[in-house]
Amino acid sequence: MAIIKTDIKQKTIENEVSLEGVGLHTGANVTLVFKSGAPNSGFVFQRVDLEGNPKIEADANYVTSTQRGTCLEKNGVTIQTCEHVLAALVGLDIDNAVIELNASEPPIMDGSSKFFVEALEKAGIIEQDALREEFVVKEVVSYTDEESGSEVILMPADSYQVTTMVDFGTKVLGTQNATLNKISEFKTEIADSRTFSFLHELEMLLEHGLIKGGDLNNAIVYVDKELSPETMDKLRVAFNKDKIAVKPNGILDNLTLHHPNEAARHKLLDVIGDLALIGTRIRGKVIANKPGHFVNTQFAKKMSKIIKNERRNNVPQVDLNATPLMDVNQIMDMLPHRQPFLLIDKIFELTESSVIGMKNVTMNEEFFKGHFPGAPVMPGVLIVEAMAQTGGILVLSTVPDPENYLTFFMKIDKVKFKQKVIPGDTLIFKCDLITPIRRGICHMQGYAYANGKLCAEAELMAQISKVK
Repeated sequence: MAIIKTDIKQKTIENEVSLEGVGLHTGANVTLVFKSGAPNSGFVFQRVDLEGNPKIEADANYVTSTQRGTCLEKNGVTIQTCEHVLAALVGLDIDNAVIELNASEPPIMDGSSKFFVEALEKAGIIEQDALREEFVVKEVVSYTDEESGSEVILMPADSYQVTTMVDFGTKVLGTQNATLNKISEFKTEIADSRTFSFLHELEMLLEHGLIKGGDLNNAIVYVDKELSPETMDKLRVAFNKDKIAVKPNGILDNLTLHHPNEAARHKLLDVIGDLALIGTRIRGKVIANKPGHFVNTQFAKKMSKIIKNERRNNVPQVDLNATPLMDVNQIMDMLPHRQPFLLIDKIFELTESSVIGMKNVTMNEEFFKGHFPGAPVMPGVLIVEAMAQTGGILVLSTVPDPENYLTFFMKIDKVKFKQKVIPGDTLIFKCDLITPIRRGICHMQGYAYANGKLCAEAELMAQISKVK
């Protein structure tokens, strides 16, 4: 498996846009405002009704409940039923957005993602100066909930695809399947598929006061048992209707199905929304058998952990015996550094957005004379400097006369050291652009690996300046 930087630019919305409605479970009036998000920020919920306007990132690790929708909680602040909003954002190929709410739950609208999709399109979708990352699936990953028999499987594919298979063991619904072959079909094929419930669930929800914002316009109700006069009366009161009846296809009236397999399509919508909590784009095919918010979010947590480990240990595959793209003499033709301060020996890969270099760490290094002579360890600042020199090759490769330029640090951020580097180690450096190079300014993520493990990482910003 691998995390790759694609050549696709990240996207957000151009203008603010708002919607108003009621929360399905709280029944509270709520205003939701979509705002543009900064590059690499992902989806962030913000509670503007609470002191300090706290933010909750759309992250699987903040999931606390999946009882009647996916609930996020951070520092005691909650967001309920977030999945329909997240599905709309992913379905429109958006990467970054802020979702402002003045209550704990987004408006249910008609129980689908349709109104969120329409609002986001009205806001306009624009590209940003940052490249999108994707997690490329190379082997099968799965999660099974033994109790329910629900299962989510992820397998290799050329693009993000989702198939859901629904079977609740009821005659009225039967077995349904739905498939999304490409995300661009979400708007027309999936977005308008509404949430659904069975009559026996509805009775329980009504008894516990958990469906205050529900009416027959935002939930398909499958009648899986005989409708008693007492239940009929309760439903009339709850839905503020004079009359309620069961249609020939086994659903309550006042609502017409948008698709024969609308239940399976809505489950697919939920899968897309819940898996948005992974926080990284997936290149692979999801097959969800009897999906639900619990199994979806457990799978999202598993994937986020796999991706976090992959990010840490994504050691570039380099054949150290192969002829390099640049040897030390070619590096010196480009960089102004000389011994003892030239800290890279070879460049193996160079693209428009990334570079891979290496250094053999020997006992003959000047810095070992004074840095723990009895137990030599390469200074962390020099690992970062070597990383930056590798990145310098990337930025200087964009000008025709690199020998006439110097590279200066502007910022070093989020520096972490994981392993010590000692004589005999071979350091591999990888630098990826975070944003495209503009006016000679290079903003990149750098990694250093030794012995197959990540030993240091940092965000680096540098600018090249022509020698006068």
